[in-house]
Amino acid sequence: MGLPQLRRPNLPPSLTSLPGWRQRRRALSALAAAGLVMLLRPWWPLVLLPGWLVGLALLWAVVELVGWAWWPRRWR
Repeated sequence: MGLPQLRRPNLPPSLTSLPGWRQRRRALSALAAAGLVMLLRPWWPLVLLPGWLVGLALLWAVVELVGWAWWPRRWR
């Protein structure tokens, strides 16, 4: 008797196979990184991060979302 195999849940088709899935996944990862930095900011090790670095992470997320919304890649 071994350990049971854990199955990873499948991602929805909008993040894996539909047109534009790479851009949606990239935008979600940018938002997740910026949100994680903002949520974990009060904890001790992240308090040492300078404010400009936190602002840069948020700016990166905004640029990714604007680029995705205004200039979507066309499906071929």
